[in-house]
Amino acid sequence: MKALPSEKHLQKRQKLIRPVLEGFGAWVEETNAKYTANESLKTAHIYTTNQRKYLETFLEDGRIPISSNDFEASIRPFATRRKSWLFADSLAGARASGIVYILVETAKLNHLDVFGYLCYLLESLPDLDHRNHPELPEAYLPWSETLPESCRLRDHRTNKKCMFR
Repeated sequence: MKALPSEKHLQKRQKLIRPVLEGFGAWVEETNAKYTANESLKTAHIYTTNQRKYLETFLEDGRIPISSNDFEASIRPFATRRKSWLFADSLAGARASGIVYILVETAKLNHLDVFGYLCYLLESLPDLDHRNHPELPEAYLPWSETLPESCRLRDHRTNKKCMFR
């Protein structure tokens, strides 16, 4: 379904997924009405009942992904590294770490070899006359088509080689 336009996503979801979720909702209500000593099940039922309208949001707009896995995977490195950032010696150091993080993640999203891209930036930008020519940095952005081949991944399906040369 990924190749389908959002309108078709919505139609398929309404046809295929809505009945399943309605059946699940009915089961939750029916099971919740019965006595159960299982506290975990009670907690799950209460959560499902309270969050149902939010859990079903993807049924109202075909552009909303069913799963948040892609988003969660993209922020995982940030979440796991933030404890390390507590040790930035200054506000400027923390800001610099954030900038590098943004460069790395944006390079990944644009299928660049992160190590090659960062090397290219560090070699090229110091000589750039950006104050007199503010349009020049545009060519160094991760989505620029003028980046050299050394910045591009040979196989854009994986970023594993990025930081390991």
